[in-house]
Amino acid sequence: MRQRQVSDGRHRIREFEAFTAGAAGRLLHTATLLTAEAQHGNPRARRLLTLALADTYACWDRLRGEDPYDRARQYLATRFAREAWHHYGGALDRFRPGPATALARLTPQERLILVLRLFEGVAEEQTAALLGLPRERVHTVCDRATATLLHPPYPTAPAAPEAASR
Repeated sequence: MRQRQVSDGRHRIREFEAFTAGAAGRLLHTATLLTAEAQHGNPRARRLLTLALADTYACWDRLRGEDPYDRARQYLATRFAREAWHHYGGALDRFRPGPATALARLTPQERLILVLRLFEGVAEEQTAALLGLPRERVHTVCDRATATLLHPPYPTAPAAPEAASR
């Protein structure tokens, strides 16, 4: 009996290692897009990935046919949304990271929806259900975020110099 438990534990670890080897790179990229950090300077994204993989490993035996990648991606998304909301005083739309990437111009909610919809290919209905938003809201936010990235605001013009001869 003890030998079988050890064998099952090793099998579980090998399965999870294989999943991690295949999915960790893409999940890290997704987390980096969410946090809008630079690709090689992404401590928040790495922390999100670590937490998502730990959660996936903790429930590995209970997945029963559920896609572990989908589970980890859902954890990334909900953890990012929760941290952005709580860490920044309940104002999810106010947090803006430094100008590391073009995505930094977007609010956390816009980044989250855009990354799920366009990079991860999650359907509007699934994104809405995951975030607890109406489908129409997800559609509107995604359109606005796309427009912001495709048509960035013009830089403000410098103030006109006052006449020097007075």
